[in-house]
Amino acid sequence: MRVFKFGGASVKDAKGVKNLISVLDQVGHDNTLIIVSAMGKTTNALEQVIGNYFDNKPELQQAIQAVVTYHNDIVLELFENKNHPVFDITNALFEELTNFLKTNKSPDYNFVYDQVIGFGELVSTTIISQFLNLKGFTNNWIDVRQLIKTDDYYRRANVNWDLTQQLITKHVDTSKLNITQGFLGSDKNNFTTTLGREGSDYTAAILAYCLSADSVTIWKDVPGVLNADPRHFKNAQLLNAISYTEAIELAFYGASVIHPKTLQPLQRKEIPLYVKSFLQPNEDGTIVSKIKGIEPKVPCFIVKQNQVLLSLSTLDFSYIVEDNISEIFNLLSKYKMKVDVIQNSAISFSVCFDNNYNNLEPLLLHLKAKFKVTCNDNVSLYTIRHYNQKAIADLEVGKTVLLKQMFQETLQIVTK
Repeated sequence: MRVFKFGGASVKDAKGVKNLISVLDQVGHDNTLIIVSAMGKTTNALEQVIGNYFDNKPELQQAIQAVVTYHNDIVLELFENKNHPVFDITNALFEELTNFLKTNKSPDYNFVYDQVIGFGELVSTTIISQFLNLKGFTNNWIDVRQLIKTDDYYRRANVNWDLTQQLITKHVDTSKLNITQGFLGSDKNNFTTTLGREGSDYTAAILAYCLSADSVTIWKDVPGVLNADPRHFKNAQLLNAISYTEAIELAFYGASVIHPKTLQPLQRKEIPLYVKSFLQPNEDGTIVSKIKGIEPKVPCFIVKQNQVLLSLSTLDFSYIVEDNISEIFNLLSKYKMKVDVIQNSAISFSVCFDNNYNNLEPLLLHLKAKFKVTCNDNVSLYTIRHYNQKAIADLEVGKTVLLKQMFQETLQIVTK
């Protein structure tokens, strides 16, 4: 059994959907489970729908229609028969979306987000499943929400592994070509949950683990795992092979090619992960497996933008001790801040984090009651794995360094 994951960039238009079939033609599709993300920038478009639902009702219908039109254009290009069932099925999904927004009573943004955002994956897999059937690739469409069960931590749900294992074992026929959605799950009340942004990779790992798959392949628009994001760094190099441990380190620090939670379940069963190009499916790409280190061993650069750096000290200039640190982390947890770097001295404590839930202002109010607080927002966090002096010097050129932290294999710099 193989697990393939195709991201939104690979199916952003009709040409991309046709290329997915070309990939299956070239590499085979027997005993394969395909996981597909929302098409193109649909997730961003649905986030706009959600934003309008809460803050700009007059523009809501227009935002919904933009999503509908985008998908209808793809369907019209793929299916010559305008009486094909795909038209009714996709229309029914968009009607379900519209009805939810009309009848929803919950004011909880995170709950609404998860109920709306998943329609991108549901529609994309419906279109692709129907097109696969049309082209002779008989397949089984699965609603992943019936397989992956989670808690109700909306937008970053935690998997109930025991129940998920039971459902996947019971409902997935590994002898068939199956297609399902990434990113989604459901809670005990069958409300949709999501596994975090870029969670489709994690979905692939969950299903691969529960099915004891032979391999997972993530199909990207890059030739494999690179030592840097070419959008931010020049002369990025392909990494041919990476150990699970090294890949987990890179993911932890924010490497965008592999989702941070994807690797642990694969490592537990030693399931190899391939990252390959959907434009060149027969190229080797990158393999993540049970080896040591990386090959070739070169500095790896990671950047996380739009971070917040807080520097704290006590109001009476007393030491920052365990009680202070415990209180700070309790507040960071309360306001759902994802911490990336910490640094402390006798009388100061600095922390760099993601403000994904836009809770910075209430956090600052809480902290300022007990601490002197200096806040730098919109900073960038750079990480270099396997750094050398040239890599450090090149990175620091033209930047104001606010914080630097160096370990044996890893350097982190926060800059303004």
